[in-house]
Amino acid sequence: MTAPPTGGPSYGSGTYGSPDLFRILFVCTGSICRSPIAERLAKLGLERRLAADDSVRLSLESAGTWGHEGAPMEPHAAEVLLEYGADPGDFHGRELLDEHVAEADLVLTATLDHRAHVVSMGHASGLRTFTLKEFTRLVAVLERAPYPERDLVRRSRSLVRAAAALRGRLAAPDPEWDEVADPYGAPLSVFRACASDIGSALDPVLTALTGHPAHIA
Repeated sequence: MTAPPTGGPSYGSGTYGSPDLFRILFVCTGSICRSPIAERLAKLGLERRLAADDSVRLSLESAGTWGHEGAPMEPHAAEVLLEYGADPGDFHGRELLDEHVAEADLVLTATLDHRAHVVSMGHASGLRTFTLKEFTRLVAVLERAPYPERDLVRRSRSLVRAAAALRGRLAAPDPEWDEVADPYGAPLSVFRACASDIGSALDPVLTALTGHPAHIA
C-alpha cells in the first residue's frame, strides 16, 4: 500500500489548518452514555501514550444528535469509567450543533445513523466522519503503510485523509459490524460490555493517531 497522502485540500473550518490542534468529536444519541464513555476512555488512552504537552494537542469532545444539554453522565457510564481508571467528573451533555461539526477534524460516531446525521449537517464533513468501529477497521489496514509524518497533528490529519480514501474499497461484512449498541436503560453489565467494545475500538485508533502504543504504569 502506498503511503497516506500528506497534502490535498483542507476540510472543516475553525481550527482546521492550525498546526497546533486536532479536534476529535464523539457522537451518540443522548450524549450521556456512549459518546462520553468514548471521550473519557480516549483521554485516558492519550495520557498513557503522550506527554502532557503533546496530549493537549488532541482535543476530545462529545455531543448527541438528541443530546441532553447540560445533563450529567448516566450513572452506570460513570461507574464503568471509574473501573477503567478514567475520570467521569465535570461532564455535561451537549446537543450536537453546527459549530461542533464544523470545527472537528475527525468525527467518530456510535452508529451509521449518527454518521448520516453528521454528514447531513454539511460543513464538508463526509470525508472526516466515520463510525468509531469503521475507523478502527480502516486503521487496521493503514497501520501497515509507512507514515512520514512525525508531527502529531499532521500525522492525525494524514490518517483521516487516508481512511477516507480507503473507505469505499473496504466494506464491513455486515452494517451492524460498524456500530456500538446503545446501553441506555440497561443494567451495569451491559454498560461494561459497551465500554469494552468502545475501548477495544479506540485502542488501535489512538495508537495510529499518536504513533505510540499505550503505556500502563
